[in-house]
Amino acid sequence: MTEAGERRRGTASAPTRGRGVRGAQDAARCAADGLVQLVSHRLEGVSSVCRSEDDGWLVNVDVLELARIPDTTSLLATYEVELDSAGELLQYRRIARYRRGAQD
Repeated sequence: MTEAGERRRGTASAPTRGRGVRGAQDAARCAADGLVQLVSHRLEGVSSVCRSEDDGWLVNVDVLELARIPDTTSLLATYEVELDSAGELLQYRRIARYRRGAQD
């Protein structure tokens, strides 16, 4: 399939990846979208975005891993997602797991 055909069928973030990540907001969106597809957990938010040493991005994404009742006992996790300069997900790893109601 041609590159143009791939762009037409791709997700909403595909054009962003084609031209490169334009800033922290694009990086956060690419990381969150990519991670949620891989781990199949509900997105809670993005807690940090920073440039990496090789012009890529490091993004911390928070997800709901286990919903419980009451909600304050649900288990959340923070994943560190590494993107290249084009917004492609290179790797991810879970760096923290915690109860929603827990204090830092």
